[in-house]
Amino acid sequence: KKAIWTYVCALHQIVPNTGVCAKVGSAQVAVFRLVSPQGVDEGVFALDNFDPKSRANVLSRGLVGDLGGVSVVASPVYKNHYALKTGACLEEEGLSVPVYAVRVADGQIFIGGVQ
Repeated sequence: KKAIWTYVCALHQIVPNTGVCAKVGSAQVAVFRLVSPQGVDEGVFALDNFDPKSRANVLSRGLVGDLGGVSVVASPVYKNHYALKTGACLEEEGLSVPVYAVRVADGQIFIGGVQ
């Protein structure tokens, strides 16, 4: 098996501190771009778009923020917070979403997968 990278979009096409949904293989992936209040890019994160609590593909429309020093996205349905780095739900220990590898090269965003 080898890692494959799927092009998503240019970094500037994602509004700072928001997410977009991208199709990577057969998966819907929520891709988030974090930018500090000073305008410094703080990274791009990718989680599965499927919220296990509401059982809907909605995480890309969630609000991003910081909860106790952890960068999170809040599901727009039940407001559960998922850590952008690990996919773990902060409110319910048994819930989590898969995370994807992200690479930004020359201002272009790629999501990693395995084939």
